[in-house]
Amino acid sequence: MNYGSSTFSCSKIGLLSSPRMGPFMVSYHSRSEFLKHKLYGGLSFLGSLELEHGSSQLKLQSKARVLSQKLHPSHALVVRSEYPQNANFPQYYSKKEKKPFPVPVVELRRAARERIKNSKGQPKKPLPPPKNGLVVKSLVPVAYDVFNARVTLINNLKKLLKVVKVHACSYCNEIHVGPVGHPFKSCRGQNASFRKGHHEWTDDAVIEDVLLPLDAYHLYDHLQKRIRHDERFSIPRIPAVVELCIQAGVDISEFPTKRRRKPIIRIGKREFIDADESELPDPVPEPPPKPLLTEIPDSEITAPCNEEETTLLAEETLEAWEKMRRGAKKLMRMYPVRVCGYCPEVHVGASGHKSQNCGAHKHQQRNGQHGWQAAVLDDLIPPRYVWHVTDVNGPPLQRELKNFYGQAPAIVEICVQAGATVPDQYKPTMRLDIGIPNNTREAEMVV
Repeated sequence: MNYGSSTFSCSKIGLLSSPRMGPFMVSYHSRSEFLKHKLYGGLSFLGSLELEHGSSQLKLQSKARVLSQKLHPSHALVVRSEYPQNANFPQYYSKKEKKPFPVPVVELRRAARERIKNSKGQPKKPLPPPKNGLVVKSLVPVAYDVFNARVTLINNLKKLLKVVKVHACSYCNEIHVGPVGHPFKSCRGQNASFRKGHHEWTDDAVIEDVLLPLDAYHLYDHLQKRIRHDERFSIPRIPAVVELCIQAGVDISEFPTKRRRKPIIRIGKREFIDADESELPDPVPEPPPKPLLTEIPDSEITAPCNEEETTLLAEETLEAWEKMRRGAKKLMRMYPVRVCGYCPEVHVGASGHKSQNCGAHKHQQRNGQHGWQAAVLDDLIPPRYVWHVTDVNGPPLQRELKNFYGQAPAIVEICVQAGATVPDQYKPTMRLDIGIPNNTREAEMVV
């Protein structure tokens, strides 16, 4: 109907005509009544409408209602999720650029100025543990859980690698979990330009390819002076997660550490002396909160017998992975961990060591010294992201459909292919809700 040529009068009844329809009657409220209702807030108004055309009649009636302001407003039901539906892959940083700070330097300086301003005129508070040399007792069970979760993760991964195929590139450090290697041109290894970025896959992937070995210096005293360059060979290096657990309260006879029973006494900004503990009774050896697990030798590793055992092993491995990361994150809030902004070197302590062994981009300008900054969880336990294979028994990944595939940490991908349930926090990057085209022609039709 064309209403452009129709005109309404200020009366309550008007006649409208259309070239395709006969005249029909519209009953509506006058302008004065409409403005009268607009004076009130919170009302819902719809004028009565009556249409008549031949023998058919349409009537829509409603009454104006003025809602009381004392009524509670209606709330819309909103469904929220802690994780987005889809998320971008972790950003790849070039070796020529420095890692970003977890907290911008401007905010760190602003917080320091605010802290100094609030502390003026106030008595100095005693240092809390572990800054005073003591151990945070509430985090000792967490440290044991992290240590045992790491050992469980390593033992289970060795068993799963006998069932799930993991391919490693001969020229670069990239791996792929699946029956065959992926066809994507992402190799950055030696002579990659001659091979046009193609990988040369091998089936001899080991546990170190999946769980990256990240070592750190073991400190007898976490408040000791910084390690000098000439001491770099005299101090043992152990896995960084193990060193974090030792400083948090785990006692290992192979790596002794100093345990104080009294807080230290500060005599300067960076100088302190130990309190006299001679008056205290001799320490009584206490049993550990939980027994420490040990790694199984490679010669004693056996593959799971059936599919059900494989699924249970995958679920246990995934639970150990999450338990280790969750506990390490709690420990890092109290025990500082440093990472080099140019290389993967990690140091567990308040300040990094002085060993000049950084070989990253332009290390000659820094004389091999590290650029220490606060570490995040992925710096301590780096997740190796690999391409997610939706169907292991289906067709292999295609190069033209790369934008439709997702990614997941290698440990998560191994457990998922072994039968474990996908955790919610990894679903956004795995892109499980995206349909994968069957061929290139269907991919070109996607808008």
